[in-house]
Amino acid sequence: MSSPSTEKVLRPDTGRRDPRADALRVLAIDAVQHANSGHPGAPMGMAEMAVALWQGHLRHNPANPHWADRDRFVLSNGHASMLLYALLHLSGYALPLEELKRFRQLHSLTPGHPEVGITPGVETTTGPLGQGLANAVGMALAERLLADEFNRPGHAVVDHATYVFLGDGCLMEGLSHEACSLAGAWGLGKLVALYDDNGISIDGPVTPWFADDTAARFRAYGWQVVGPVDGHDVDAVSAAIAEARADTQRPSLVICRTTIGRGSPNRAGTAKVHGEPLGEAEIAATRAALGWPSAEPFEVPEEIRARWDARRIGAARETQWARGFAAYRAEHPALAAEFERRLAGHLPYDFEETLLRTLAEFGQSQQAVATRKASQRVLGMIAPKLPELLGGSADLTGSNLTDFPGCGAVRAGRPGGRHVNYGVREFGMAAIMNGLALHGGFIPYGGTFLTFSDYSRNAVRMAALMKQRVVHVFTHDSIGLGEDGPTHQSVEHAASLRLIPGLDVWRPADEAETAVAWTQALAAAGRPSALLLSRQVLPAQSRTPEQVIAIRRGGYVLSDRPGAVAVILATGSEVAIAMAAQALLDQRGRPVRVVSLPCTTLFDRQDRAWRDAVLGSGLPRVGIEAGVTRWWGQYGCAAALGVDGFGESAPAAAVYEHFGLTAARLAEQVEAVCAEAGAAAAARA
Repeated sequence: MSSPSTEKVLRPDTGRRDPRADALRVLAIDAVQHANSGHPGAPMGMAEMAVALWQGHLRHNPANPHWADRDRFVLSNGHASMLLYALLHLSGYALPLEELKRFRQLHSLTPGHPEVGITPGVETTTGPLGQGLANAVGMALAERLLADEFNRPGHAVVDHATYVFLGDGCLMEGLSHEACSLAGAWGLGKLVALYDDNGISIDGPVTPWFADDTAARFRAYGWQVVGPVDGHDVDAVSAAIAEARADTQRPSLVICRTTIGRGSPNRAGTAKVHGEPLGEAEIAATRAALGWPSAEPFEVPEEIRARWDARRIGAARETQWARGFAAYRAEHPALAAEFERRLAGHLPYDFEETLLRTLAEFGQSQQAVATRKASQRVLGMIAPKLPELLGGSADLTGSNLTDFPGCGAVRAGRPGGRHVNYGVREFGMAAIMNGLALHGGFIPYGGTFLTFSDYSRNAVRMAALMKQRVVHVFTHDSIGLGEDGPTHQSVEHAASLRLIPGLDVWRPADEAETAVAWTQALAAAGRPSALLLSRQVLPAQSRTPEQVIAIRRGGYVLSDRPGAVAVILATGSEVAIAMAAQALLDQRGRPVRVVSLPCTTLFDRQDRAWRDAVLGSGLPRVGIEAGVTRWWGQYGCAAALGVDGFGESAPAAAVYEHFGLTAARLAEQVEAVCAEAGAAAAARA
């Protein structure tokens, strides 16, 4: 019996040999061999699919990868990165052959998986399977919403398609169900997915574990399904793409039957070709089987390069669009200026004034509210002045409070709307928001309960990796949600999210800190943010105007006492407990400082002088947060109050009492730490 890696899945292949496709194959196998690492099989199998799309349908300009009305291309099965790098190189992007030779090497423009912002022409970072597909849904939604908002009779300034290549693995991921179901419900007719149906994954032929009727599944979502077609027949794939584009009411799935590693005489159709170099002997055999004219690595004949070069036609297409946009500007100057601002990612020129008014409104607020409600109140003030702000919720709008007056709902066949009902799809929501941000023109935000950030975590991480301004509104942020119990009570989530590099995590204590959290999240052009908000009502804290400004630094002294003998560090809902403990200690002649840390990730980026001034020196520190306590050690806390197990189902006050998160217990802890510090000092003396 053969092993899974040698079992073959060979698809019918009626397509003629196309030297343009073979050029992609040769560059892919040579780069993987040169790096001694990578995935040659998928690029070899999808080569004709790429020729059909990139040579026959894709509107792009290699000289300007940021052309506003370019078609978007997403390689969701990102392990096939050499296919994309070969396409970009041959089409004329600023990706020289030397960079293909540096595939998977340190600081090259050709990393192991495509990374946006690294390689010219890459639209999104892919590798975690399924996320590129969900990003593409977000891009297609962005295109439709921008077209509804900016196009005018005779002026289609937004009119482009979103194409995505995907494989079996993308469809096995549950994320594909979430995102594709939404794409069908929204009627994203300019989204075209080309499925590389090769029947092979790392473990071998997929039939025993992937027996879905994919076509029926997508039809059930409301997609048009085209095919299966012979994925090695350029003309057949091109005709299928044209058929897909003809349906403007439904997204389309084009099923392309292919053989993984096509062209490799001994490995085609097997798992062996998926993720390792072919080896010199098999590469020579592949060149011979393809009839490739050169035995030299990376060598592509000039006549084939000339057929791939898309610079002239790309420049002509953008020039034609630019002429149309000039006419649009002449007729609609304000709209044209707004469109350019939105695509550039700049906030409105007068938005600083809006932020200042917001801080003036909420900075000195003495209203006791849940911070989730404070967030909604801030949105109500900011959103009308920031049309690119596009919100939503994973079926928890009434709990997350992510809507605002006059927001309207995003619906298929209905223009306008600034609030998205994502349904119970946390991962899909987060990944689609990444696509919205990557497309440009929107600042997306979306809400769910903090405990469900586990579902969306990898997309949150990808937003940070890609440096995208996406705002995650995570409400019901602790044991304070009460009766729903430990399944819904977040204990490790705040600390866990703070570990993601490049993610600003805000846990505000009241309305003022919530307002600052929102203003900072919107101003953070190259960073995603997570706002962790309370279900329960929190008291307002009194601050000077200088303290309100200091919130922007992520940590500040909220209340101090002359001769303080200790420092209490607190976040979010526990700041009120810290303030109550300070009052108790005042009565006992134990003056303490209270530090609020609404955004530790931002505080950690402040200069050493600020951090030292806030935290103080030579004083014992005690932390309090309704979550795991281990992370307080980084701030030199001698002790911390929190929850190092799971929560309990009971009214919030009872749960706080049960876990000892009370002013009395905190005051006792401070006194104990002070006593220990005094005893240690005496011993040293």
